[in-house]
Amino acid sequence: MRSSDSAEVEGSTESGWLAGRILIAMPTMADPRFARAVVYLCSHGPEGAMGLVINRVYGELNFRGLLGQMGIKPVAGVPDMPVHFGGPVDPARGFVLHTVDYSRHDTLPVGDNIALTATVEILKALANGEGPQRSLLALGYAGWGAGQLEAELQTNGWLVAAADEDLVFDPDLESKWDQALAKLGVSAMMLSGDMGHA
Repeated sequence: MRSSDSAEVEGSTESGWLAGRILIAMPTMADPRFARAVVYLCSHGPEGAMGLVINRVYGELNFRGLLGQMGIKPVAGVPDMPVHFGGPVDPARGFVLHTVDYSRHDTLPVGDNIALTATVEILKALANGEGPQRSLLALGYAGWGAGQLEAELQTNGWLVAAADEDLVFDPDLESKWDQALAKLGVSAMMLSGDMGHA
């Protein structure tokens, strides 16, 4: 996370783009980094897409450990939280998905009541107990070049579903993939490599 770096993403403004929605990895996902992954798409457009995996932790690292590495001291009573594996791209870069009750000049609104901030200031706010009501901290992100995500959707790599705040911020990471599938009315038992995306 850099002091004044905002995320290099843009919200969806054109019909057909999927920012603010979730991608659900099909059981046939060939890339082990995305097996059973649920990805919240922060941007999607002609230049490509960017999202954060929301159901996988980043090793043993937690919020307090990350603050310690950055020399930020939390106030008493600030709860700890996991640090998520946001994706394989730029793993040293931090992102916070959060509710829109926190907003600064470098905050990007993405979906219904969900925004993205990628500066150290939001970490300081969280450490001081002044951050958003709900948040998800991730290191790294998932990125697709122009047309790459569309190609993966056409070859049934992912299902697409509406995102909602409860699913995005649910701390039960083990069940999040199944919860995401349930939003589409399907279960893992029903899926096969031949199924089209929703």
